[in-house]
Amino acid sequence: MSDEIQARLTAVKDQIRHHNQLYYREAEPEISDRDYDRLKEELADLEKQYPNMAEKESLVEKVGDDRLEGFSTYVHREPMQSLDNTYSFDELTDFENRLNRLLDRESFEYLIEPKIDGVAVSLTYEQGQFVRAVTRGNGVEGDDISANFALIKNSPRQLSEPYPNALEIRGEIYMTLEEFNRINAERKAAKLPVFANPRNLAAGTIKMLDRAEVKKRKLTWVSHGRGHCEPATYDSLTQFFDDLRRWGFPMVQNHWVEEGIENSIQAIKKLDELRKSYAYPTDGAVVKLNSLELQQQAGSTSKAPRWAIAYKFEAEQAVTKLKDIIIQIGRTGTLSPVAILEPVKLAGTTVSRATLHNSDEIARKDVRIGDSVKVEKAGEIIPAIIEVVTDERPTGTVPYNFPDICPACGTAVTRPEGEAVHRCPNTLGCPPQVRRRIQFFASRQCMDIEGLGEAVVDQLVDRNLVQSLPDLYVLQREDLVSLDKFAEKSADNLLEALDSSKQQDLWRLIHGLGIQHVGTSASKLLVNTFRDLDSILLATEEELVGVEGFGSIVAASVVSFFADSGNQKLIQRLVDAGLKTKEDVPAAPEAKEGVFGKTFVLTGTLPTLKQNDAKELIEKAGGKAAGSVSRKTDYLIAGENAGSKLSKAEKLGVAILREGDLLKLLE
Repeated sequence: MSDEIQARLTAVKDQIRHHNQLYYREAEPEISDRDYDRLKEELADLEKQYPNMAEKESLVEKVGDDRLEGFSTYVHREPMQSLDNTYSFDELTDFENRLNRLLDRESFEYLIEPKIDGVAVSLTYEQGQFVRAVTRGNGVEGDDISANFALIKNSPRQLSEPYPNALEIRGEIYMTLEEFNRINAERKAAKLPVFANPRNLAAGTIKMLDRAEVKKRKLTWVSHGRGHCEPATYDSLTQFFDDLRRWGFPMVQNHWVEEGIENSIQAIKKLDELRKSYAYPTDGAVVKLNSLELQQQAGSTSKAPRWAIAYKFEAEQAVTKLKDIIIQIGRTGTLSPVAILEPVKLAGTTVSRATLHNSDEIARKDVRIGDSVKVEKAGEIIPAIIEVVTDERPTGTVPYNFPDICPACGTAVTRPEGEAVHRCPNTLGCPPQVRRRIQFFASRQCMDIEGLGEAVVDQLVDRNLVQSLPDLYVLQREDLVSLDKFAEKSADNLLEALDSSKQQDLWRLIHGLGIQHVGTSASKLLVNTFRDLDSILLATEEELVGVEGFGSIVAASVVSFFADSGNQKLIQRLVDAGLKTKEDVPAAPEAKEGVFGKTFVLTGTLPTLKQNDAKELIEKAGGKAAGSVSRKTDYLIAGENAGSKLSKAEKLGVAILREGDLLKLLE
């Protein structure tokens, strides 16, 4: 194998791992589903040509892993796999031909339904009572999101008789287009970045540790499948769906039962027309055998069932000219390339700009200024360049060179190891970063400083009145009345708002500093754990990894931020300005010997206690209920179906207790 092919194979694998992290863990994908599928297709082709280079567990066959630290994990009683997908009707025919050979039958009854673009979740019911909601995770075990799922009100907590003794109901959490647009309209009015699409927002919301924020964002659930069922009393999916309706579960808006793949293709075409009127985002159709017995006979691969396939709809596309590529600088210094296009109509709107993601994507697609490019709405929301129409490339075009200096301040840019982005390291002196940091600091989700909007911040920075966050607190009345369209009353109101912000909760200050990977929830966790700013500043990476919900990436980011001498000076100036640096001391717990000061982690199903109730009892007794096992864990409380946390605890030598042991400690 040539060095060039080896390099390409490595690059494709790295890109897939990078995009898996963004899509499944961070809910912030950089590329469209179609572009991601093209990468996996390319890897499959390369591994087929060069089998000696294929990994034992190929990335092509792996189920994406959405598990996050800070959540308890549960093993699915029946694996929760992803679906193979296709963009071709010919491949649907191939799918049926494979079933013909596998099951020795000529025709099959299929169920066809919309593929909702949401988050796959499994609900467990025991003796008709709701027990838990778990994400797909890695297909074998997923994160327990029961607390947040309880805020979704459209699924029953108790099934009416008759019902199976144990049942897993599979479905999707999603956000309606109306709710998505409402949230983005509010963010736009508050001068905050808008969310990319409903799927990403739903995925990020259901994993939030701030339940009050989850409640504000209205999520919805829809049922579409069956996992483990004991006893297995159903013959077909349609029979199971009848019971789901009887129990009161929401179902997909339309589904068809058709004989043969040709009739199924006609149903998919009908769905493609109908879906435009749906209240929720769809990105395809799912075709699956209706017979549960035939499903069992067909079986599955390590990644997907052989009895089902997803047909993905192609996003609407248009061809236009690429006039220019500009670089935008984000709050954290990220250089984001943006394509300036000849305006073109696409999916009902006029598009004149499109994302180019990063330098790797520009190089991979060989995008050049002057090219004719094919544009689509990635996730039907953000326009993106899919490919270059090379046949129409003008003579004289040259490959695009990504800038090695920041176009805003002239500082040499860096590319952190393992990241696909370039950053300007001049965090305190780069004007776009300064503007966006101040806007973020003043926003409603941080210090909530009324009157400090985008137009005001732009003037303050342009006139050199504010060059860093602490400068806000030395502004004088005469500084503000000199601004355009700023009267004396407006100046007094802003000064009053700035003075009031000094008493904001400490978590708001931590969030407002703009530490990479540290959002609202992480800021609150830091403050709840360490209680004051000095303790947070001195926290080691090992101590931070022990914080519930923190992993090594977040911990390293926090340590790196506070170790920076420029950030240290900035924080000292904020302290000198009189901002609140300590959290109010909570009421003394009902201390119990053997629990007070100890760190507990819970995993699996406890015989009598729900996990949230057990955590509350531990915290009332002066203990700490953490979400992940580390060397600082004192006890692991293990229940039925304990997952990877039990293995880790055994490896680290952590004491393992059962529910009865915990109750004795709490007596």
